[in-house]
Amino acid sequence: MTTRGRTALTSHGTHADAFSLLDWTMLGGIALIWGSSFVFMAIGLDAFEPGVVTLARLVLGAGALALVPAARRPIDRLDRARVVALGIIWMAIPLSLFPIAQQWIDSSVAGMINGAVPITAALWATLLMRRLPPRRQLIGIAIGFVGMVAIFLPELSDSSATALGTGLIVVAVILYGLSNNMAVPLQQRYGAAPVLLRAQLVAMVVVAPIGLFELRDSSWAWDSALAMVPLGVLGTGLALVLMTNLVGRVGSTRGSVAIYFVPVVAIILGVIVRDEK
Repeated sequence: MTTRGRTALTSHGTHADAFSLLDWTMLGGIALIWGSSFVFMAIGLDAFEPGVVTLARLVLGAGALALVPAARRPIDRLDRARVVALGIIWMAIPLSLFPIAQQWIDSSVAGMINGAVPITAALWATLLMRRLPPRRQLIGIAIGFVGMVAIFLPELSDSSATALGTGLIVVAVILYGLSNNMAVPLQQRYGAAPVLLRAQLVAMVVVAPIGLFELRDSSWAWDSALAMVPLGVLGTGLALVLMTNLVGRVGSTRGSVAIYFVPVVAIILGVIVRDEK
């Protein structure tokens, strides 16, 4: 996991066996929270500009993590650059791209495209560790992705997706795959909370200028403001802790399979709450 005191870029999970009850519980929590996050983003965008939504969720997420004593554990100087990188490629950029993209695509479509994270995570794992994942994992990922596309393709064809909006989500998904790999050894060494708190503080600094600038073009609506609370506290706080712990336990490729269940929640809530067709 470490080389000359520096944490490795990625590593295998600590639990290679079948998912335990704890793993399945974390997976279910991730799917429910992140699946609903797309709807909360859409509600927030009714009144707030994308940069405001991103900044609000980071402030609330970091604020929630700061209340956890374990989040204040120190991180070695050699690993701080890695945490800064995570703050940029796991949070600042993707969390900015999603609300921008959802100006042109439905929340259900964004959730479906996000389901490709296990594919990008497996590809990054192959590149970083210079070896293919076990055949069983590759087959499972491929079957899951094909099944997900087959089920939700009608939603994509009937939605107001655009090439630009779709492309932005694809970029975010590629970065998520890399981030899931980078988070594994850091979680194993420090735990999830210390890494995530510092990464979110970095992301806040990066997105703050845009978020504050876009405040002037935003309006106020209570439903949009209230939607930021679960989006930040749960989506940017709790769910990231669950995901970081899950990939640390079972590895980035297996842990990213949790994302396959996110589109199910996103599409159901998109239809019920936002009347998306």
